[in-house]
Amino acid sequence: MKQLNKTQSALFLIGGVLMVIGAGCFAFLYEQQVVCWIYLVGALLFATMQVLQTYEGTDPTVKRLKRIMTLADFFFVLSGLLMVDNAYMCLRDSFTDCITYLQLIYNKWVLLLLVAAILEIYTMHRISHLLKKEEDRLPDSEKNLN
Repeated sequence: MKQLNKTQSALFLIGGVLMVIGAGCFAFLYEQQVVCWIYLVGALLFATMQVLQTYEGTDPTVKRLKRIMTLADFFFVLSGLLMVDNAYMCLRDSFTDCITYLQLIYNKWVLLLLVAAILEIYTMHRISHLLKKEEDRLPDSEKNLN
């Protein structure tokens, strides 16, 4: 995996912290119209930095897991957009009745966030395990080059 530089690593960490703060405060109904934007900015930072961390190897399993991780990043950002909609009810006027809006859109950010977090945890651990196994197979002369 391509390693992020110090600035990118800091942005990645800041994005993750902003996501946790935003989702936690939003779930506990604290200043929802502000913290939804904090979460969305954090999700955009987190997702962008993770997409920049590319895999340069040839293992098809790691490439597949990296694509799944990108899907999880997309779900993080989409959950942020739904969180903003939940705070401001932007899409409510697009539906003919309030019941349909409540059934289809309202509070669905929680589901997307849960799916994204599960995908993220799974892919992170699998990629880490596969890269460690790949590194163990390298001869000692190539290990020193990395």
